[in-house]
Order: sequence, then structure tokens, then C-alpha cells
Amino acid sequence: MIVHDEVIPRPEQFKEFLETEGPVLMVNLLKFKDRAEYADGRDAELSGREAYMRYAVEMRKLVEAAGGRFVFSSTVVGLLLGRVEELWHEVAIVEYPSAATLVEIATSAAYAKIDEHRSAGLAGQLNLTTTASEMK
Repeated sequence: MIVHDEVIPRPEQFKEFLETEGPVLMVNLLKFKDRAEYADGRDAELSGREAYMRYAVEMRKLVEAAGGRFVFSSTVVGLLLGRVEELWHEVAIVEYPSAATLVEIATSAAYAKIDEHRSAGLAGQLNLTTTASEMK
């Protein structure tokens, strides 16, 4: 298995994502930079995680205002099964009323104001698009 962490989705990924029906639960596998990297060089003493948390606090407000919710967040402490070259640092699950809602948030002026913290803190991530289903 080849894994490529990315920070920005490609246009074809957005197009496919918008075809998802119903509420969407995004599973975020997050990898942080050791140190924050702001374009203007500020806050170089912050860790990547600290910069990203600035983003997460404001993103939560945007998600909740749009009818979504932060479901779960936890630090990754190990790997029980499988193999990867490098583990992610954190897992977070966020529920959106629809795929379109996530795109509306991500393209809003309010999001543009906080995205610098995400970019400053993230070394890469995977976003798994899931929908609710019952285990039987």
C-alpha cells in the first residue's frame, strides 16, 4: 500500500466527494509539523499541533453553525495491526450534514481567515469520507 499525505484536495477529489449522499463523517488522519511554519515567519516557537489547534477551535464553530459536529478526536499512540512507514499524530472525526456543507465551509471567507493555522501546522493528512451505517 502506498500512502501519500496531502494538505489540499485535488479538483477531481472534490468532484467525487460532492457525489456522496446524506450526512458525511470525515475521518481525519493528521500529521503535524514539528514547528509551526507561518508564511510571515511568526510564532515559530509553536509546535505544528499548537498551530493546528488554533484552526480546530475556529473550525468547530463553523461546523456547528452549519449543523455539523465534532464527533471524536484522539492522539495516536501506536499501531496494533498493519504497517505504515510513519504514524499519524491524531485522528479526528467530524460530521457534516452533507458533502456540500463541507465544501461551503471550506470555500467561505470565514474559513479563509483560519486556514493559515491549518497550513502552518499540518505536515499532511488523509481524509476518509464515510457515511453512517449500522453494524449488524
